Amino acid sequence: MNNGIVRPIYMDDLEAIMEIEIAAFSTPWSLQAFKAELKDNEYARYVCLELDGKVIGYMGLWFILDEGHITNVAIAPNYRGQNWGEFLMRSVMKKMMEEGMERMTLEVRASNSPAQSLYSRLGFSIAGVRKGYYADTGEDALIMWAELGTEVNKT
Repeated sequence: MNNGIVRPIYMDDLEAIMEIEIAAFSTPWSLQAFKAELKDNEYARYVCLELDGKVIGYMGLWFILDEGHITNVAIAPNYRGQNWGEFLMRSVMKKMMEEGMERMTLEVRASNSPAQSLYSRLGFSIAGVRKGYYADTGEDALIMWAELGTEVNKT
């Protein structure tokens, strides 16, 4: 896994990001939404996972005070199940701790057990439910939180 690089997203990356977004989500963000996040949102930080010069994943966060709120995270279909999601998450969590962040949160579909399993391994726990959160299906979202700097995140 040492040839994966986590780096900031640039406008030139958005075509690859959109391919992953469309493959990963039934209601993908628009290209304009990503552009607005990158250009206009002072709280937003977006990173991509690059492997051998190819963008294979990304994550968006909002840094608010000492908390990171994950807005979206996805790995390209051909690279799922190979621990790249965990590599990306751990890299970002380490960077967040270096920048003084103390905790992070995200929402995940109640039916997305692979993602929930990953988040649990990373120290996230379920803190609540957002009923009907996903507009496309009316599915609930689980709200998960992790305290950064706990032993589970130091591996």
